[in-house]
Amino acid sequence: MHDLNRQQNTTIDGSGPAWTFEDARALYLQPFNDLLFQAHSLHRENFDPNRLQFSKLINIKTGGCPEDCGYCSQSSHHEAGLKASKLLSCAQVLSEAQKAKDAGATRYCMGAAWRSPKARDEAAIVAMVKGVKALGLETCMTLGMLSPEQAQTFAEAGLDYYNHNVDTSERFYPEVITTRRFEERLETLAHVREAGIKVCSGGIMGLGESEDDRIDMLVTLANLPSPPESVPINMLIPVPGTKMADAAPVDPIAFVRIVALARLLMPRSHVRLSAGRSDMSDELQALCFFAGANSIFVGDTLLTAANPGEDKDRSLFRRLGLTAEDNR
Repeated sequence: MHDLNRQQNTTIDGSGPAWTFEDARALYLQPFNDLLFQAHSLHRENFDPNRLQFSKLINIKTGGCPEDCGYCSQSSHHEAGLKASKLLSCAQVLSEAQKAKDAGATRYCMGAAWRSPKARDEAAIVAMVKGVKALGLETCMTLGMLSPEQAQTFAEAGLDYYNHNVDTSERFYPEVITTRRFEERLETLAHVREAGIKVCSGGIMGLGESEDDRIDMLVTLANLPSPPESVPINMLIPVPGTKMADAAPVDPIAFVRIVALARLLMPRSHVRLSAGRSDMSDELQALCFFAGANSIFVGDTLLTAANPGEDKDRSLFRRLGLTAEDNR
């Protein structure tokens, strides 16, 4: 098996190894059983392997986004049949947050289809953060790019996490998005971190990227000054009318390998099995949980995409002996 102690350099904050692409690729390509053994062993060192973090994701502002992300039904560049909506009221958001908490969620994630938040919407965002925190839930926002000042404003409101996925490798990024640069993604992550907000950042499998692109994406995240506390791994849900509508499906074994690699490169991060679970077999999900995934979104929808229903999840978790992390 590959030696996890080969890396001699450390990240800027000294928290762990500075991974090279070559070493990460060697981990990824080792025999499947060896990869899973290593990933699961490291997972057990840092987490209870039979506990999952339950998060709920709500779309607080749908559609009309000026970005041209090739996978997204909410982009104004696509003919996906999705109508733009106004920002939900704080009362609506808090009502849904209470339902999420009652269903076992410990984190409440709020997403808006924006390139970046406008000044006129900041007060509403602050009110939502404060209201959700008052319910005893962790708060997470995904609002597009943030300036240092915006990040500081949301930090002062008590925002716990900010989600801003890098999506794919820097090399492949221009094939997916042309309205912003990869570097701008990293700049927002830096602004969030500097403001004291925890980082949630991951990627999407199935955009037409190579295996090397997937590995490089994880290396980028692992080598940030501090790795993201949450790493969502998404499987593309092709949406008619988008650039990626005819994308080929991801090989399930390759998907598990990426989950395992994420666990090995970022051992103390929550690795979230995110979009695409509705198309995954129970067996594929079970392998992902064994490989180190320990966070999911609950509820019937993820922004505009389908998600497994509560009954289906409950049945699977009962069969696997998995339970929710403590809500406290």
